[in-house]
Amino acid sequence: MGAHKRPSMMSRAGAASALTLAAVGATVLVPGGATGAEASTVATNALHIAASKQGSPYQWGATGPYRFDCSGLTLYSFKRAGKTLPRTAAEQYNRTTHISRGDRERGDLVFFVSGRGVYHVGIYAGDGKIWHAPRTGAVVRLERIWSNSVLYGRVD
Repeated sequence: MGAHKRPSMMSRAGAASALTLAAVGATVLVPGGATGAEASTVATNALHIAASKQGSPYQWGATGPYRFDCSGLTLYSFKRAGKTLPRTAAEQYNRTTHISRGDRERGDLVFFVSGRGVYHVGIYAGDGKIWHAPRTGAVVRLERIWSNSVLYGRVD
C-alpha cells in the first residue's frame, strides 16, 4: 500500500507566524539576502516578539504575557530577546542610545513626547509603523506613526 499524501496546509500557528513575519517585513534568508547575524539581532527578535502579541488587550501597568501597556510591551519583548529595560517609557528613553529619524532601524524604540515628557513608546517595524499597546479598550497592533513629536532610541 502506497503512502497517503495529505494536502499541504499550514497549521493555524504556522499561518499566524507567516502573517506576523509578513507584517513586520521579515526577509527570507537566501544567497545574497540578509546575513544570519543581521537577521537575529536582539532588536529584531524583540520586534518579532512584540508582533506575536498582536491582539493582546491593553491594560495599564501590565507587562505580559497576555496583557500590556505601552512600556510593558517593550519591556516584555526585549526581556524575552535577552535585554533588560526599565519599567516606564521615560526610563526606557533614558536607557537607550538616542538616534536620529534617519538612522532608525527595525527594532528601535519610538518615543512619543509632549512638552519635555515622554508619554508613549512602541517598537519600530519599518515603513513608518510601530508595534504598540495603544490605550485602554485597544489591543496590541501595528500602526502608522501618527505624530512628528517622536524621538528614537536604540537598545544596547
